[in-house]
Amino acid sequence: MTTIEIEYCVPCGFLDRAESIQHHLLQQFGQRVESVALVTGDHGVLQVRVDGDVAWDKADDEYDLDEIVRRVREHV
Repeated sequence: MTTIEIEYCVPCGFLDRAESIQHHLLQQFGQRVESVALVTGDHGVLQVRVDGDVAWDKADDEYDLDEIVRRVREHV
């Protein structure tokens, strides 16, 4: 089954964004995934990985929940 990890920068205060992403992903894919886990990080990271593959990264893309869900859907 699919696992999703949301790594977020603790010092940057990205917890709220990470929780929002988690909430949206669970609403969309809750029954089709094993877990949507929050992973603490630093150095400005905000990244969504599906089975270890990066689906979305703040360093490359703007924060857009609809886009994040769309990208994860491609992997689920």
